[in-house]
Amino acid sequence: MNLFANGAAYVGREFVPIAQASISVLDWGFTRSDAVYDVVHVFHGAFFRLDDHLDRFSRSMQARRLQPPEDRAAIARILHQCVRLSALRDAYVAMVCSRGRPRVGGSRRPDDCENHFIAYAIPWIDVIAQDVQERGAHLWVASTPRIPDECKDPTVKNYQWSDLTSGLLEAHDHGFDTAILCDAAGYITEGPGFNIFIVKDGRVLTPDRGSLHGVTRASVLELCEMLDIPSGVEPIPRDMLDDADEVFAATTAGGVMPVSRVGTRILGNDRPGPISMRLKDLYWKRHAQGWHATPVQYED
Repeated sequence: MNLFANGAAYVGREFVPIAQASISVLDWGFTRSDAVYDVVHVFHGAFFRLDDHLDRFSRSMQARRLQPPEDRAAIARILHQCVRLSALRDAYVAMVCSRGRPRVGGSRRPDDCENHFIAYAIPWIDVIAQDVQERGAHLWVASTPRIPDECKDPTVKNYQWSDLTSGLLEAHDHGFDTAILCDAAGYITEGPGFNIFIVKDGRVLTPDRGSLHGVTRASVLELCEMLDIPSGVEPIPRDMLDDADEVFAATTAGGVMPVSRVGTRILGNDRPGPISMRLKDLYWKRHAQGWHATPVQYED
């Protein structure tokens, strides 16, 4: 019996079954959301764009002045080991750096904390369920504005989800699958765990503000170039979203995910749009061909 079948974690410099993974209640990652993280997926036994995720994770740690004992090479080995222990061929793999606990009780100095690295691999997760993707997600535009970029750098992937969670609660209250947030000026930003794209007159656009520089977002822009579809990163006011021909989301945990409704507006024939589906199909086709793949080291 594989004790790691439900997932494997690296915590406190040890590998443990996911159910045994824990941190102190005094850890600032818990008490203050003072942590950064990244997520890479494993598809058919290979990481997708592992180096890109490690690059972004390194930038996030640097931005928040976090430095765990493990260097980049060690972090990569730990991620491989988590997947190897779990024996998963399709997995959601997270890397986290937390501020940790202060060495001096009651200290309010971040420098007094012992930064530490956590990783885990669990079975594949879809941010938007597969059956919902097939009919197209129903997207609610939240009344809660996205926290301004000046207050929190959206390119640093972190656990500050208060505004995103408020958007999710509102979406679910109205019977929608998930939410998208605008900033205070009325420009589209992102959703809880995904970037957003609109399609208008054959062009594919994604917001230039309030958004993580998603690895899947970058992949979509590459796919557009392969398909000769004009694309860009631009300001997208709310009325452009309302007037879009198609809308889709993009994330590591799900790939390209079509949307069929935005608020009360039904897009097309209430099904995923043709450009969204072309990009979704090519995304997974290229995966199967080994695009940006790093095979997992299942053997010692």
